[in-house]
Amino acid sequence: MRLFPLFADLKGRRVLVVGGGTVAERKVRSLLASGALVTVGSPAITPELQQLHERGTISYLAQPFQPEWLENIWLLIAATDDRDTNRRIAALAQEKRLFINVVDDPVLSTFQVPSIVDRSPLMIAISSAGYAPVLARRVRERIESLFDHSLGTLVTLAARHRPAIRLALPDMRRRREYYDWLLDGPVAAALRKQQPQAAEQALIEKLQHQDGPTKGKVVLVGAGPGDPGLLTLSALRALNEADIILYDRLVSDEIRELARRDATQISVGKIPGEDHNATQERIHELMREHADAGQYVVRLKGGDAFVFGRGGEELEYLRSHDIAYEVIPGITAAMACAAYAGIPLTHRDHAQSLRLTTAQFSRDTTAEDWASLAQANQTLALYMGVSQLDWLPGQLIAHGRSPDTPFALIENGTRRDQRVLHGKLEDLTAQARQHAFKSPSLLLIGEVTALAPKLHWFGASIST
Repeated sequence: MRLFPLFADLKGRRVLVVGGGTVAERKVRSLLASGALVTVGSPAITPELQQLHERGTISYLAQPFQPEWLENIWLLIAATDDRDTNRRIAALAQEKRLFINVVDDPVLSTFQVPSIVDRSPLMIAISSAGYAPVLARRVRERIESLFDHSLGTLVTLAARHRPAIRLALPDMRRRREYYDWLLDGPVAAALRKQQPQAAEQALIEKLQHQDGPTKGKVVLVGAGPGDPGLLTLSALRALNEADIILYDRLVSDEIRELARRDATQISVGKIPGEDHNATQERIHELMREHADAGQYVVRLKGGDAFVFGRGGEELEYLRSHDIAYEVIPGITAAMACAAYAGIPLTHRDHAQSLRLTTAQFSRDTTAEDWASLAQANQTLALYMGVSQLDWLPGQLIAHGRSPDTPFALIENGTRRDQRVLHGKLEDLTAQARQHAFKSPSLLLIGEVTALAPKLHWFGASIST
């Protein structure tokens, strides 16, 4: 371990910053946030530091570095642009046994200022020992996405009730379980919803009824079309908190790999040709079984749970069985696949409306419905359409859509093996068969798709 991690209490303690530029300014802001008494020493300082001095927020020594500045201070930061001066300051700090950070010089430093994820009073610090600060910042950005801002409020709430928690739960194992429940259960959920009174009430009730069974919950999570970069921050947090993950067939492996390592993952995807209603009943039963066992269940669905995902049916089931639930939306395939294919779903010159539907509608659809689907100047997004390509284009053409209408068939949209087929509606069936397009594929029909060959930026593009 190159460095010993340490959180220092600087409130009311004197800290010296030597240097008056923008780097020194950033260090001063962080130190002031911790309550330190900051002195800046430099012949010149930035306008913001000057304002802080004029307001009495910091002390200012307007001259080159003097050794006597090191008397009666707790911590030292050297932020000058002169390495010889920094080396001299570091040597004097060594003599006086003062911890010093020399900006961008880990060799001269005895402590490093880490990248911070601030959920006060919860603080997460990341350090590369000063050798790769950009990497530390990138790691911080990733960690930022995992921890909701309500965590700080949760820590404060737990601290306020800590004596009662210790009294009610003297056994360390049960106390740990209780804190896990605070993080994963209704208290944290209520704080995320900006319901602090409900959160505190849940905390108190749990303390008063320790012998009762723990109630679980189900979170419907939209996983998007496949690219893990399109997951929402809330979805990523849910995957890292889940005990049980019930995932669909189209959820990518890359997304499942982001889940908590010890979570149990159960495939519940519907297979073409099976009884989908029976499969849906099995999903309902699994959600109920694990939630009743007090577990955090994530129902992980491709795209968005409420766009052709039967999410509404699952919520109705959960509601009827008094099971707590939440919904985390996902980016639906029409939006994501179109964007990755360079296709604007609406465009003032080509399409003023957008229709989302599945291609598995009945061949007995009325002529009026077909005429509506075949209207020009709209974009038609058809989900689950590959199996219907033998007859679908002909029906649209027969009800008024021009045979020359452009289309885009997007296979494995947003994934590494994405392919996009472009052409005219009258050629769609033959071209899809020739290039062996398979599920999952999204079909877009309309004038906007003609822009795709020009605006294409991701994956393979096939024009016919």
